[in-house]
Amino acid sequence: MSDQYSSICLVHLEEWGYKRDVHYIVGKKPWKALHWQDPHFQPMNWENTVAFYNGSYLNIISQDRSGTSNSLSLDHVFIDEAKFIDWEQLNNETLPANRGNKQLFGDCCLHHGLTITSDTSATKKGSWFMSWEKKMDKELIATLETVLVHLHSIRNKLAAHPERYDYYMSQVQKYEKVLHSLRSYALVYSRCSSIQNLAVLGEDFIRQMKRDLPKMTFLTSIMCQHVGIAMDGFYSGLDEDRNFYTAPNTSYLDALQYKFNPKKDKIDCRTDGDIEDGLPLIIGLDANTNINCMVVGQVGSDQRLRIINSLYVKYERKLPEVAQDFCDYYKYLKSKRVIFYYDATFVGNSYATHTDDFYQIISRVLRHNGWLVTEVYIGKPWNHLQKQELINRMFKGKANHMILINQDNNEDLIVSIESAGCYNNGKDKRGEKLVETDEDRLENRTDFSDAFDTVCIGAEKFPQSVLYTGSMSCHFPT
Repeated sequence: MSDQYSSICLVHLEEWGYKRDVHYIVGKKPWKALHWQDPHFQPMNWENTVAFYNGSYLNIISQDRSGTSNSLSLDHVFIDEAKFIDWEQLNNETLPANRGNKQLFGDCCLHHGLTITSDTSATKKGSWFMSWEKKMDKELIATLETVLVHLHSIRNKLAAHPERYDYYMSQVQKYEKVLHSLRSYALVYSRCSSIQNLAVLGEDFIRQMKRDLPKMTFLTSIMCQHVGIAMDGFYSGLDEDRNFYTAPNTSYLDALQYKFNPKKDKIDCRTDGDIEDGLPLIIGLDANTNINCMVVGQVGSDQRLRIINSLYVKYERKLPEVAQDFCDYYKYLKSKRVIFYYDATFVGNSYATHTDDFYQIISRVLRHNGWLVTEVYIGKPWNHLQKQELINRMFKGKANHMILINQDNNEDLIVSIESAGCYNNGKDKRGEKLVETDEDRLENRTDFSDAFDTVCIGAEKFPQSVLYTGSMSCHFPT
């Protein structure tokens, strides 16, 4: 569980009527004046717990920190948003801790069980739990359902004939014992779309999600459909196990004490743990009439090119706005230095309301916000075959800079990269000029991947060295 997701869970508790420091306490031991029930076993450290008034408590386990499951004895494991969970780490660290306390809860069929919930994953790594559907014993589940129906019938008879209470209660206890035995080793796999929860969500919610979400996100998150990724696409060298990573700034998030609310609090660079503040950022952009995209990278001290963020603006918001969004997001960095790669499409072009070229518009906004900008012109747009060959080698670690992508900060960029196909020996860009629809969002088209290409080509073929002289810094080509 990530730190931001832990905060989201606590927001839901509030929505359900549970009040912090009234019904539950986060990160500290309940004080005696509350007169709450004590747990059977006190946790050694209350720092990462959610304690409830009835004596139960949750251990918040984060895969962002290795070893947080060590020395725990868990009674049940809840895994939400399973598509973001690393199976190997879960299997090696957390599942072995689901043990003990049988003398207390051995009669409960849920003891030492797993509750796993998630959207459908569009990636192989995030689909680990989907293979469990094949492990479900359908005959066992059918038997369970039959017992439940029979038990419901007996309870109805008990309600109708209270004079035969002893007989019907003996039957209830008999079948509850059978039910408990079957449930104790049953695996239930259920796939449900949000349509099945229409009475609660409402039709307007479904329509809004279809309108607002990227097509792939709508299919996986709302409709619960499995969407595969073509292996013969333009970026066939991409491997999610090798090239994707997550890097939350756990120190900053810990200091918030799980009070971060993604619905209200604006996310900025302080939540990111993959920025080397002493090194310049790298940006590349793609400009169009209806959407303008920026990809943010950084070549780390290990010489790997990390794609740490991506931004876009649409329609009436143009290049000045996406540049300002970048400045707002990274305003807390001490070292405000950026290498701006651009090609010939950013020279000699300007919007009707501007006299400056595209690259000048970006540089002006950045410098106005206190950034030291190094402009690097990379020439005419590369031939698609050359571009494809170079970037796929970078994905595979066979170039000077291996590409790593921050999965949390680049959701739309990843969709753009993974869905980019090939056509006539190049990237299939036929969809860029089509009118945007609910099923075909601008931010998921190849425009975003074009900005990504610029960053990769710039970092690999036009590297910039940094020379420090006291508080001064300058860049020069290598």
